[in-house]
Amino acid sequence: MARRIRWLGVGMVVCFFLLFLQLNDIQVVKAHQYATDPDNPAVKAQGQQPRGDIQSADGQILAKSVRAPKNSGYKYERVYPEKWASLFSGVVGVDSPNYENYGVEASYNSYLVAHNRPITSLKDLLTTGAPITDTVTLTLSTTLQAAARSALGQQVGAVVALDPQTGAVLAMYSNPTYDPNLLASLNSDKEAFAFTEDNTRNAAGFTPFTSLAYQDASQFGPGSTFKIVTTAAAYDKAPQLVNTPIPVFTTIPANYFKGQSQSLSNDDFASCGGTIATMLPISCDTGYAILGTKIGAPAMTAEADGFGFNQQPPIDLPHGSEEVSNFLQPACYENAQVFLAYSSIGQKCTQASPLQMAMVASAIADNGVIMTPHVMDQIRDSDGNLVDQYQPIPWKQATSPQTAQAINLLMREVVTQGTADYVGFLPQDDVAAKTGTAQAGVGNTNVNGWMIAFAPANHPTVAIAVVIPNTALYKVGAQVAGPVMKAMIEAALGPQG
Repeated sequence: MARRIRWLGVGMVVCFFLLFLQLNDIQVVKAHQYATDPDNPAVKAQGQQPRGDIQSADGQILAKSVRAPKNSGYKYERVYPEKWASLFSGVVGVDSPNYENYGVEASYNSYLVAHNRPITSLKDLLTTGAPITDTVTLTLSTTLQAAARSALGQQVGAVVALDPQTGAVLAMYSNPTYDPNLLASLNSDKEAFAFTEDNTRNAAGFTPFTSLAYQDASQFGPGSTFKIVTTAAAYDKAPQLVNTPIPVFTTIPANYFKGQSQSLSNDDFASCGGTIATMLPISCDTGYAILGTKIGAPAMTAEADGFGFNQQPPIDLPHGSEEVSNFLQPACYENAQVFLAYSSIGQKCTQASPLQMAMVASAIADNGVIMTPHVMDQIRDSDGNLVDQYQPIPWKQATSPQTAQAINLLMREVVTQGTADYVGFLPQDDVAAKTGTAQAGVGNTNVNGWMIAFAPANHPTVAIAVVIPNTALYKVGAQVAGPVMKAMIEAALGPQG
């Protein structure tokens, strides 16, 4: 009898263990799969319950639910106030009846959908009330977002502004953009038409639905803005090269590098070389190409990885493979030294999103630390109670504080006596910057114009990246991205005494 009881006990323990595994599989492992399954009654009921609001840092409503028209088959519809709709769609996203959710609407869906009040007391356990929704407040302000749109004007391009101390996204805007109201339409024909339109490439080759600010790094070589990473690699991985003069060239002749079959020239065929302190402010291409090969592929790759290249950026928005900024991936590199040379100046095997390059700027601004970028500031329930508050988290120690400080000083010289000296930054804004121009288009007939910057340089509160793709070949990054950067810096800092 005792033996049977023991076996019964063992059997019950096994059953409880299996039950625990099954519950864990349902409630944890497959929770998201079941929560978003089209056959889930809660998903089928979409539009029968209101969703929570999404609002800007300065309290403007960016997304809300309103009563749907009669005979629509829905009780509620999602609307995006026209004043802000296309301005914030790259971040807020859309709640579409027949397509997936995107942006913040997807990332924070579990808070926005109607849900039961969390159980915090015995009373909550014994009583049930009407479902509640939460309000998601973003880190982005309408002021900086509107400044980015105004500065870009009709130009295709993107702007990302970060708080280097916290990682908060202060602005993230790109053109082309789209109106989410059309995709949220309860009329399925209008919704389908909008989906097709928003995913159709324009004449410049970009789709409105893809945010150039963070979703498509494959489109952009960062040009000379990447020299910040190459400089950091020299300080961190090969300090003997920091003060070693690089040979002066106007054009590096063919076959100088292993695997090279063409020459590599400076812009306007200028002659330059020397130490890093000499080369960075004037953005010497030949010098930095040689410097990158002297540092070597393993050390350059390790430094790029430390700045966030070759991996998914941890921003709290839905992810895709095209977000990853790449440096010297094997499929491109193929051990040809010339590819390392070009990649060290931000071309060939280097592609980066504006978000990535804003993080590069923020790393130098914050003593080498990259804070985790985020768009959510806080979440409150319908009674105003705090549900969640974002806590700043360091993502990477990209470089040492000493290296960051040295590069900070060099980036100030870019503004005072280098490639950005004619942009017209206000002296009181104390801007540190780096320009970039990368060949683009079929046959390299156009360029991507870049600028990254932070300010005030002695105590940075904002780090910004600007890209204007596919501009005329005869223009350089400071010409096209500089005015946008100047406007953003002034909008971020406001009047300086």
